[in-house]
Amino acid sequence: MTVFFCAKCGAELASDLMELPFVPEVSGRDVDRDKQTRLAPSTVPRGHYAIDPEPWGAPFAPPTDEPRPHHRRQLLMPPELTNWTSAGPRNTVVVHPDDVPALRLLDRRGRHQGCCGPLGTGGRNMACGCGALVATLAADCMGPYELHLDPVRVYAFDTEGAEA
Repeated sequence: MTVFFCAKCGAELASDLMELPFVPEVSGRDVDRDKQTRLAPSTVPRGHYAIDPEPWGAPFAPPTDEPRPHHRRQLLMPPELTNWTSAGPRNTVVVHPDDVPALRLLDRRGRHQGCCGPLGTGGRNMACGCGALVATLAADCMGPYELHLDPVRVYAFDTEGAEA
C-alpha cells in the first residue's frame, strides 16, 4: 500500500492505494457514463493508482506533420489547441478523484473549462490545503475522468516501510 504526500507541506493526500501495472483503458461507451453527471467512469478504480509514463497535460506542443494517434484518454482540447500534443510531465500518478478528498479545485473558468467540469488542459488545477498546486483534474463529460498527481509536487511512501 502506498500513501501520497504534498511535497511542500507534507500533508497526506491519499492513503492505502495499491499500484496497478498500467493505466487502464477508458470506456468510450455512453452507457457507462454516470446518468447524472455524464462523466465517464474514473480511469483508475478507487483504492488504486497507476503511473502514466507518457507526457500528460500542459504544456502542449504545436502540431507537426506526424500523425497524432487517437486514444480514449485523449483530452478534449480548447479550439485554439486542437491537434496540439502534450509536452507535460511524464510519470504522473493517476488516481480516482474521490481518493484524494483533501484537494480543492481552483475556480478556473474560461477556455480550460468544459460544460461539465475542467478539461485538464490548463495545467495543475487542484491545490493542497497549503495552497500548493499538486494535481490536474480532468472531469468534463467529453473526456476522461481522472486525477493526475504531479510527480514533482507529491511524493509516495510505501506503508511497508520502503519509499515508493
